Amino acid sequence: MKIDPTIFKAYDIRGIYPKNINEEIAYKIAQGYANYCRPKGKVLVGRDVRIHSQKLQEAVINGLSDAGVNVCDVGLITTDMYYFGVGFYNFSGGIQVTASHNPPEWNGFKMVRENVAPITQETGINQIKRFVETNKKIRRKMGQVEKKDLTDDYLLYVLKWLEGVKISPLKVVINPNFGYAGIIFEKLVHKGKLPIELIKLNCEPDGTFPKGRPDPFVPENRPEFVQLVKKSNSDLGIAWDADADRVFFCTEGGVFVEPYYINTLFIKIMLKKYPKQKIIYDPRYTWALRDSILENGGIPVVCRVGHSFIKEKMRSENAVFAGESSGHTYYRDFWYADSGMIPVMQILRILSLTKKKLSDLIFPIMKKYHISGEINSEVRDKEKVIKNLSELYTDGKQDQLDGLTVEYENFRFNVRPSNTEPLLRLNIEGKSKEIVNRKKEEILSVIRNFS
Repeated sequence: MKIDPTIFKAYDIRGIYPKNINEEIAYKIAQGYANYCRPKGKVLVGRDVRIHSQKLQEAVINGLSDAGVNVCDVGLITTDMYYFGVGFYNFSGGIQVTASHNPPEWNGFKMVRENVAPITQETGINQIKRFVETNKKIRRKMGQVEKKDLTDDYLLYVLKWLEGVKISPLKVVINPNFGYAGIIFEKLVHKGKLPIELIKLNCEPDGTFPKGRPDPFVPENRPEFVQLVKKSNSDLGIAWDADADRVFFCTEGGVFVEPYYINTLFIKIMLKKYPKQKIIYDPRYTWALRDSILENGGIPVVCRVGHSFIKEKMRSENAVFAGESSGHTYYRDFWYADSGMIPVMQILRILSLTKKKLSDLIFPIMKKYHISGEINSEVRDKEKVIKNLSELYTDGKQDQLDGLTVEYENFRFNVRPSNTEPLLRLNIEGKSKEIVNRKKEEILSVIRNFS
């Protein structure tokens, strides 16, 4: 079968519909999953809000059931609901039809095995790719397909993360970027009888994503959100990407909080609950995270960027928590998976316990640690750019765990190729804004020579 090999990414499958992701390919991917994973029990299959996700989900279900696999169709869900479903019901695996934060013409598949164990290029994706490229078709006794609504079980599970704390009355702006998270959060508020007044932005699910790429991590997508928080005099702003496996926060005054900073709060919370445990972080920004881990008695462990790599590292280290600078937060108590709702419960809980504003908790950290924000560049030769930067900064402490990291006493930077897009990503942190800005122009000038 002719197929575009570029759809097989480091830790999921993504492409443009129907050009290189379509129903026929979805069917074959499901069959390849069945051939490689050989699930003994049910496999959960869900989908995001994209306009072609339902058709692709139906093709996945057909591919699995034709291969003799029993399927649990959970319909429209967020990605962290998908992880919950596989783990909570002890299913033998799962496939979520989603392209996460990519533009509307994209779609794809996130796949896990039993216990929500991730499937990566090395542990399944390459094997599934090889199967898809053949003309093989698995025909066994037809697997059974059942439908299930896991919403209530999910809501009760997430609300438990409040740990019995009575939530203070709050006015909250929510922006799910036309994904399904807004509806789920409203249900959480109702189910938990939380005293929250909701100000809704982009809350009606719409798989065409009419305002562009559904990703709050992109700076251009933030102004509407932060301005509404400020204009409405809200106590907090919460935004999710389209499939809601990432979450972002805004202070009461309309300041968008980079995940790097908010992760220091989660580290403190988790180490208070689980003392002396390991915490995973990625190499994009590290100083604030390492300091928070060490100050709270934890053990820092660095890992390359990417949800499957993080999850594998967490399992091997038995780490209690991991936070990525892109907005993913992972919990050992959530089957080592990332959640877009558990962090919200933790923020609501800490605001209610401390009686402080988010700005009170986060501004001291922001004033101490200065970062550039992620800067993406399209370049012709990524490897050559990284090699040139390595040669230019030979006097710094270098590491190549993920791309190139160079560290000095007053600044550090990481430049790495994206795992999911044709981009080179640059992140810089320093002891002052001036150092960060100066080094940003200096390093970008090298990168731009190859754009």
